[in-house]
Amino acid sequence: MPSNQQAELDKFDAMAANWWDPTGDMRPLHDINPLRTTYIERRAGGLKGKRVLDVGCGAGLLSEAMAARGARVTGIDLAPQAIGAAQRHAEQSGLDIEYRVAASRDMAAELAGEFDIVVAYEMLEHVDQPAYVVQDCATLTAPGGHVFFSTINRSPIAWALAIGGAEYVLGLLPRGTHEYAKLVKPAELSAHCRHAGLEVVDISGMRYNPLTHSASLGHRPDVNYFLHARHDEDDA
Repeated sequence: MPSNQQAELDKFDAMAANWWDPTGDMRPLHDINPLRTTYIERRAGGLKGKRVLDVGCGAGLLSEAMAARGARVTGIDLAPQAIGAAQRHAEQSGLDIEYRVAASRDMAAELAGEFDIVVAYEMLEHVDQPAYVVQDCATLTAPGGHVFFSTINRSPIAWALAIGGAEYVLGLLPRGTHEYAKLVKPAELSAHCRHAGLEVVDISGMRYNPLTHSASLGHRPDVNYFLHARHDEDDA
């Protein structure tokens, strides 16, 4: 594994112990979790009974939220400490979630076309080759299934707000959480989706107010954004 990728995993392993603290370093994720879960649920026509894969699940915030709404969730991540924290919290919560230390590429080889919904939230901006993750997500999705991404636009305003403001001025996230060069423009992510046989059906901006700790959807994907794609049945 490249040293820079290992550094990313070490970064998130170090956060694992406090991941579930709603007032800690991961507070912004706690604040936006209801919005991002509802976005998936509404656009996928519900979560109850759906088989869902959460790629880059961390310590399981989104996985648990989807499981609580009736989804059958598998969460994968390459950070073992984060997966350990996810397993412990799910057990405490009484939720039946399968967590695995695994890469999306390995899962794609093992379980191609097995999931109704595949989600990769707050993950693409931390990998070296996001196109490969998008392809894996497409491979893992059943024909006609749904794929969801959320990430950060590579734009000057995104640097000012998501990195400069959030990490260095307001201290909402640990410094070094994001690297500007790894941020992904909506046009780039859309191109990755098309190349993987996915049809992009929605791109929505996500606005987060750190003063009120609230999040809402918007039309402009200037900073944070969600992307919803469908796996074309004709290409299956």
